[in-house]
Amino acid sequence: MKEIRRFEEAMANPENKGKTFDELGINHTTFRAYRDCMEVGNELIDFNDVIWERDIPAIAETLRAEEINEFTISSTFSGLIETLAEFEKYGITMNGLTKVNARYTDWSTGKYKKIPAIKMIVKEA
Repeated sequence: MKEIRRFEEAMANPENKGKTFDELGINHTTFRAYRDCMEVGNELIDFNDVIWERDIPAIAETLRAEEINEFTISSTFSGLIETLAEFEKYGITMNGLTKVNARYTDWSTGKYKKIPAIKMIVKEA
C-alpha cells in the first residue's frame, strides 16, 4: 500500500503525542482507515467503519494530495448509499467489487478473513 508520509510523520514524531487530529491537520476517518490497512496488509486504503458525510471533503482532499486514485469500502453501515452519492459530488465513483482483508482473523485458517468491498476510483478534480 502506498505510504502517506503526513500520517507516518504524525505517528513517528513524539512531539505530536497528545495532539488532536485537528491540530495535526489530519482527517481522523482517513487516518484510521490507513492505519488499519497497514496493519492487515491491504493493497488499498479500506474504509471498514462509518464514513461521515462531513468527512468526505477532507477524505477527497487527502487522497488527491497523496495521489491515491483507488480505495475500497468494506463497511456495511446503514446510510452507505447516501455516502456513495456524496462521494460522487467530489468525483469519486464506484468501480466494481473486490475482496479485502478484514481486521479479524478467520478462525478456521488463522489468517485475516477475506470480505467483499466496493472498489472506488478517484477521478481527477
